[in-house]
Amino acid sequence: MANRILYDHVGVYSKLTNAYCLVAIDASENFYSAYEAELADVIPVVKTSIAGTSIIGRLCAGNKNGLLLPYNTTDQGCLQHLKHSLLCSAKSQLLTGETEEIIADVLGVEVFRHTISDKMLVGSYCVLSNRGALAHPHTSIKAMDEFATLLQVPVSAGTVNRGSEVTGAGLTVNDWTAFCGWDTTATELYVIEAAFQLKQAQPGAFMDVMRKSLIESYV
Repeated sequence: MANRILYDHVGVYSKLTNAYCLVAIDASENFYSAYEAELADVIPVVKTSIAGTSIIGRLCAGNKNGLLLPYNTTDQGCLQHLKHSLLCSAKSQLLTGETEEIIADVLGVEVFRHTISDKMLVGSYCVLSNRGALAHPHTSIKAMDEFATLLQVPVSAGTVNRGSEVTGAGLTVNDWTAFCGWDTTATELYVIEAAFQLKQAQPGAFMDVMRKSLIESYV
C-alpha cells in the first residue's frame, strides 16, 4: 500500500529499499515514526546523515546488495554505522567516466544511460522498483515502452503532491510499500499503487526470498 506522510519531500529525506530504510537524522519524530510503524518489524529503519547533510534521499542510491554514497562522504564513523546497521557494502565513490561500472559493481544491477522526458536527472523524475516504475507525466508512450523493455517492468507516467512532476522528491518505494507526500491526491495514490502493484504485494514473501539469498551468499 502507499502511505501518506505529513511532509511533501519524503524522497529527499529518506531512502527506502527492500532491505533497509534510511531517514534523515534531524527529521521530525513524526516523520521517522511513520516509517518505523510500517517497517520496523520487517527491515531496519536507520537515522543517518550523508556528507554532513540531511538530504540523504538525493545523495545515495541503494538496494539489498549495497549503498552508493557521494565521494565527499569522508566521515568513517558514518560509513561504519551504515555498514553495521544495514549489513551490506556502503561505498563512497567519485562518479567518473566509469560511472556505469561503479554502479553495477556496488549494486549488482545492469546500468543504462538515459533521460526522462528529456531531463537528465533521472533519479528526480523517475521512481523504480522491481515491480514497476513511475516516470515524469510528460513521458511519451513510446518512451515508456522503451523504458519497460530496458527495465523489464511496467512503466507508468504520473505525479505526486498534487501535480508535482518531480516524483523522486515526493515518493519513495520498495517492492511492497510506498511513502509519499501528504498533498498527494487520491487519484495520484491510485496511480502509484497500480504502477508498483502494491495492493498485491506482501512483505513476508519478499523477505523469505531475501533471507534465502543472504544464507546462500554466506554458505
